[in-house]
Amino acid sequence: MDVNRIREDFPSLQQKLDGKPIVYMDSACMSLRPRQVIAAMNEYYEKYPGCAGRSSHKFAEKVTEEYSKARTNIAKFIGAKADEIVFTRNTTEGLNLVFNTLLKKDDVVLTTDREHNSNLVPLQILSKKIGIIYKILLSKNDMTFDIDNFQNIMNKDVKLVSVVHSSNLDGYTLPVKDIIKISHDFGALVMLDGAQSVPHKDIDVKKMDVDFLAFSGHKMCGPSGTGVLYGKYHLLEELQPFMVGGDTVAISSYDSHVLLKPPEKFEAGLQNYAGAIGLAKAAEYIDKIGRSNIEGHEIALNEFITEEIKNMPGMNIIGPGVQERGGIISFNINGIGHHDIAIMLDKMANIMVRSGQHCVHSWFNAHKIDGSVRASLYLYNTMEDAKVFIDNLNNIIKLR
Repeated sequence: MDVNRIREDFPSLQQKLDGKPIVYMDSACMSLRPRQVIAAMNEYYEKYPGCAGRSSHKFAEKVTEEYSKARTNIAKFIGAKADEIVFTRNTTEGLNLVFNTLLKKDDVVLTTDREHNSNLVPLQILSKKIGIIYKILLSKNDMTFDIDNFQNIMNKDVKLVSVVHSSNLDGYTLPVKDIIKISHDFGALVMLDGAQSVPHKDIDVKKMDVDFLAFSGHKMCGPSGTGVLYGKYHLLEELQPFMVGGDTVAISSYDSHVLLKPPEKFEAGLQNYAGAIGLAKAAEYIDKIGRSNIEGHEIALNEFITEEIKNMPGMNIIGPGVQERGGIISFNINGIGHHDIAIMLDKMANIMVRSGQHCVHSWFNAHKIDGSVRASLYLYNTMEDAKVFIDNLNNIIKLR
């Protein structure tokens, strides 16, 4: 994996700010985009800026073809079929779509204590609005998934198990193969938040046997405002869309309508054609490099960084061992605010990280922690990035 060659594809990394290179370590929030993705989107706007599936002219025919091709390519990216791919704006929309179309009064949903707000707040709202029941499974003391407790808690009343695949809190990847098997043994469906796993790990939804999977384009070198919901086709057939209108019906009259088949019945209105085309190009770009190569590269960098910083005065790293944290290092330094650290890293050396509660407010509040600094790595990060990060953390600690 030639990281220096890869970096040449990312225009944002070719610039300098205040005369210094950019060290971008915020990919868990938003990944950078290669020029191939940008070019694919620009080509739509410049060459065939029409509307798919409606008009009969050449622009429309071309965008219909490319939009369909994008769906097929995204399906291949995760081992699915094209008619099981619903284009969304992000992971959040995919999760909300399933929750609002699948769940009914008294349905039981089981989730974990480390969920993004997107996999928590909608359940809280539905519990008050229609009377669903959601239960939270606590992690073990080492912050890993408690599979034994999960086995004990599961029962035939659970309708849905909805969990994060890889956590944006600390990078930990849950044992989803075991979770899915146990859930299915009890007759429950499984929904995975794949926002942090799909960009970094080889994913095959058929081998996993997962029922639903949602992920975002902006975390996998794709455009912002793009995402995907995968669902087993027979489940998508059973679900009724909660947003309808243009392009969701085959025919309508003043008092009736016939919905289209999945996935079209879930994609109301004019779609983000450029975004879907750009997302498919991002998937193609990642596949050429290989997600297993990307994952190995991130872990190697994380191992180096963790070894260098773990004994720094006042350093507290959140989460389990580095092998289980992928490309994420979430930490605090005693005596220095997490926001202060992030600002200093940016001002001192253009090191871009995230600070705060990372949309996992529930976990931080439960543990009485104000927040953390989170450095998240991706395919374009280098050993030089890691060394600059370490050197500047040392300099910040000296200022205490």
